[in-house]
Amino acid sequence: MPPRILLFCSLCLAPPVAAQDQIRAILDRIEKLEQENRALRTELDELRGRISPEPAPAAPTLEERVEVQESRTAELAQTKVEASSRFPITITGMALFNAFSNTRNSGGSQYPTSASLTPSPANGGGTFRQSILGFRFQGPTVAGGGKVSGSLYTDLWAGSDSSLNHLLRLRTATLQVDWKNTTVMAGQEKPLISPREPNSLAQVGVSPLTSAGNPWLWQPQVRLEQRLALGESSGLRLQGALFQTSEGRTSIPDEYAATVDPSRPGLQGRFELWRDFGQGRRIELAPGFHYSKSHVYGYTVPSRIFSFDWMLRPLASVDFSGLFFSGQNIAPLGALRQGYQFIRGDPRAVHTIGGYGQLAWRPTSRLTFNAFTGQQDDRNRDLLAGRTARNLIFGANTLYRIAPNVIVSFEGSNIRTHSIGGSLRTVTHYDIAVAYLF
Repeated sequence: MPPRILLFCSLCLAPPVAAQDQIRAILDRIEKLEQENRALRTELDELRGRISPEPAPAAPTLEERVEVQESRTAELAQTKVEASSRFPITITGMALFNAFSNTRNSGGSQYPTSASLTPSPANGGGTFRQSILGFRFQGPTVAGGGKVSGSLYTDLWAGSDSSLNHLLRLRTATLQVDWKNTTVMAGQEKPLISPREPNSLAQVGVSPLTSAGNPWLWQPQVRLEQRLALGESSGLRLQGALFQTSEGRTSIPDEYAATVDPSRPGLQGRFELWRDFGQGRRIELAPGFHYSKSHVYGYTVPSRIFSFDWMLRPLASVDFSGLFFSGQNIAPLGALRQGYQFIRGDPRAVHTIGGYGQLAWRPTSRLTFNAFTGQQDDRNRDLLAGRTARNLIFGANTLYRIAPNVIVSFEGSNIRTHSIGGSLRTVTHYDIAVAYLF
């Protein structure tokens, strides 16, 4: 009910004399409140006038919206790569420039894997042929929640050293399905028993320490891996592979060459025990084996290799990793080309022992120092005159990131090759590399 009507009712009902003074006091208070309200309203209107908001921008027209959308679509088209099946593909790789220098006995190679048997002059030069172009892709989810993924990497190492004769070559390729504790992979990769390798930007066309303790040959294979947890910070990886050997890598007399089966199936296994100790500290230990048979001239020559690889990280900034192997006829995995020798008309498997080790130190996130050494030592009585009895390489390099994806490297190494009935031959190699990762 309005105040004035309420007041009128009160006048009609109140005693005529005693209530008049009370009514007058109430009216005075109401009048005062109305004056204060009018004053506040006036001040509020003045403030609104001073703070006048900017006019809202006009909504873009349909033509403007279409133009902006087309521009964004064109920009995405320049950066996005998509397969015909609509799954994403990532382009990756490395543009690598090497400036190198070799002393005598390099055989004319950019980075020799052993000293040449015949004298050759010193050589040097620059090249981009070790650059890598690769693709990584993610596929669909299959039965059981398995995720399909894969990769393919190529380089320009095929052809010759001539800058106008570099040919594209397949390096590695994988197609795999990953479940929670199981992985199935088919592809072209290093031997299962030799998964690690030294860090180097000087020797990329083949793995570092090739022919000196690092069986590297990228070959077709099928792998199965099962992962078992042994607690919150340790576990076991059980791996097996059906590996295709490359039998043509054994150097034999020409009269027997046509009788060699070019490739053979091999069985490989590796069993890795790992543990994390926190703060970047970790240990990985893995024994392994390889078994296959070479067929030549109606004979069967077994290939039996025992291996043991490791990675020890006592500090987050220090790694010690490597590989040891022992056995016979290791040439089909990518080692010295003397898996067996023909002695008095019969093939004899060459027994061997070898491996490598690398110590890596990362004082900062940008700087890494690596020191490495490796050798392959074949049993002398299994070899003919002129064959390599022992091939040893030791060296070091420094890698520095001048930008997150740009690395500068300097490497020096010395190769020492001993032959049966011959003298020691040596080669010293120097390399400066600049790599742009993309």
